[in-house]
Amino acid sequence: MGMTAWKRAGVSLTAVAVIAGAAGCQDGEGAKKAAPQAPAKTTAEPQLQSHEAVTKVIQAAYNKTSDAKSAKIRMTITMPAAMDGGGTMEMTGVQGWNPGAMDITMKGSLMTAGDPDAPEQTRMIMLDEAMYMDMGAERAAEMDGKRWMKVDLKGQEGQDGLGGMQSGLNQDPAQQLALLLESPNLKHIGAEKINGVQAQHYKGTLSFEQMMDANEAKSATLSKKDREKLIANVEKIGMKGYDTDVWVDAAGYPVRMVVSMTTAVGTVHMKGDYTDYGPKATVKAPPAKDTYDLSEMLKGLGES
Repeated sequence: MGMTAWKRAGVSLTAVAVIAGAAGCQDGEGAKKAAPQAPAKTTAEPQLQSHEAVTKVIQAAYNKTSDAKSAKIRMTITMPAAMDGGGTMEMTGVQGWNPGAMDITMKGSLMTAGDPDAPEQTRMIMLDEAMYMDMGAERAAEMDGKRWMKVDLKGQEGQDGLGGMQSGLNQDPAQQLALLLESPNLKHIGAEKINGVQAQHYKGTLSFEQMMDANEAKSATLSKKDREKLIANVEKIGMKGYDTDVWVDAAGYPVRMVVSMTTAVGTVHMKGDYTDYGPKATVKAPPAKDTYDLSEMLKGLGES
């Protein structure tokens, strides 16, 4: 993957990080743990649920999702053309949280832009604040025969969006639910089927100002440094506000989440489908003998 593709993918995922990062912190503490609540009934209902009932459902879904630690994911991110040409990125695989880990396959125009020789799809592993990209057998010839490229993400916030890539990919469904709970107009839309599963649809909206106010009300869960970075990212993309939709199944887990972020140049969409919630995800780093560490090269490029 060329550096242009790295940058475009980083821009897209930085936008996702802005959407979810304001929930508070990376370990899902944006929402307060509450006693488990009974999940919403998923049969069609003649009337919509009250705001209080909706809040209880989303809080219970947050609790269950936070405790689950991992899930299989299928996610699509779409950027408007005004953002470096726009495009899409599709990701499938497994995601873990507390601690964060991923093993996914990515494809789409955001990953291949500016690099005609890029593979149609790329496997990515994220573990212990490091990212590993399978560059394919052809690129391995350019990396001493090692097909896995490693990037140490610690301290990479300013390097072509890679810090944003880490934050964006690490946003788990529990954090999205925590942020949804801050919406002043959280509501129940109705019963729908998602991928053959009966679920209840909920929706909430937040402006950036409301998002920041929510964090202030929680005794500033964002550190001063993280808050400054968040505001800088928001100003850079001209974020105005966003909508969050979630579909909760009979077991109380979110089976789909759709986040739409409005910016000055268009709307960024992120749709995630989740299945097979369970214990800690089993994610392993590639063998060191097959890995080429690119961190030092990226640092040099950033300084240039």
